[in-house]
Amino acid sequence: MSGPLRGVLVADFSRILAGPYATMLLADLGADVVKVEAPGGDDTRGWRPPVRDDVSTYYLAVNRNKRSLVLDLTEPGDLTLAHRLADRADVLIQNFRPGALRRFGLDHDTVTARNARLVYASISGFGAAGGADLPGYDLMVQAAAGLMSLTGDADGPPYKAGVAVFDVIAGLHAAVGILAALRHREETGRGQHVTVDLLSSALSGLVNHTSAYVAGGAAPHRMGNAHPSIVPYEPLPTADGELVVIAGNDGQFRTLCRVLGVPELADDARFRRNADRTAHRDELRPLLVAALSRRGSAEWFALLRAVGVPCSPINSVAEGVALAQGLGLEPVVAAGGVPGIRNPIGLSEAPPRYDLPPPGLDEHGAELRAWLAAE
Repeated sequence: MSGPLRGVLVADFSRILAGPYATMLLADLGADVVKVEAPGGDDTRGWRPPVRDDVSTYYLAVNRNKRSLVLDLTEPGDLTLAHRLADRADVLIQNFRPGALRRFGLDHDTVTARNARLVYASISGFGAAGGADLPGYDLMVQAAAGLMSLTGDADGPPYKAGVAVFDVIAGLHAAVGILAALRHREETGRGQHVTVDLLSSALSGLVNHTSAYVAGGAAPHRMGNAHPSIVPYEPLPTADGELVVIAGNDGQFRTLCRVLGVPELADDARFRRNADRTAHRDELRPLLVAALSRRGSAEWFALLRAVGVPCSPINSVAEGVALAQGLGLEPVVAAGGVPGIRNPIGLSEAPPRYDLPPPGLDEHGAELRAWLAAE
């Protein structure tokens, strides 16, 4: 194996999304990730449709570059192998309910008493204190953290995001924490306990909205596709559809008005500065819509892109992948013949690798059991 994490052994006791996403990122960067699964396998193996060759595409999304080993922790022989894996690992990551691994001797304190160099990462939904009993499903966290209160029309019901966004953010946080702990181990020789919970990741991921509350005392609320602090920053109708239009600063707004054929709006006292536009958004929007109605979305996109005004058509997922391909971002890679979305991290000297397809259940069980059984 190659990559900047070559030689790092990761014992991956996590399942579903946040943990497997984190370990796939590490595996792409060269870590040897052993995916430990219960006899029934990772839950996402059964989350279907859609499928590819009768394998859940959900599972395929976050499990490339790993080796699968099935262990039944209630069976003494398998538990011994799990202990041996933990003793040899550089990193152990798990997302069991807080405290659940203690009865197997796989909790942080027990494992690190034997392997002091281990970086032990725990992912939970709501932490290991007052929220230890709450299961960590992304939809619960979207509701609990406030994201759903921000998503949807102002006078409509709350909506979830279209993807398990906080699982992904928590996975990223876990990967960053693990890398920081490995760097610390280089200096001290000792590992440490990396803890990530979805609720804390969510509150961090809500960035300007949580800041509005804790720093400004403001109460964010649903605004549909509008932005609380920037105008325009939303989809606007054109002659044949909608186009996302953004004026992130006053210069961009002036250019937007010129291209739309309404340069006078940029000098209107109601709209001259962003703060003015925010205060008078209900007056500005219909004026922009009227100007945009003269051409179609594709034509406006070309015109505005040419002068540096941020804008975008509202694509399907297929169109989004095609756009990235057309821009030279090479979004699709094949790991062992199985297509997936590439690791978004670019490294000039040691780029991510795509050696192994997402493993079948216990695909590497024989070789891993033999290795763990050997003294």
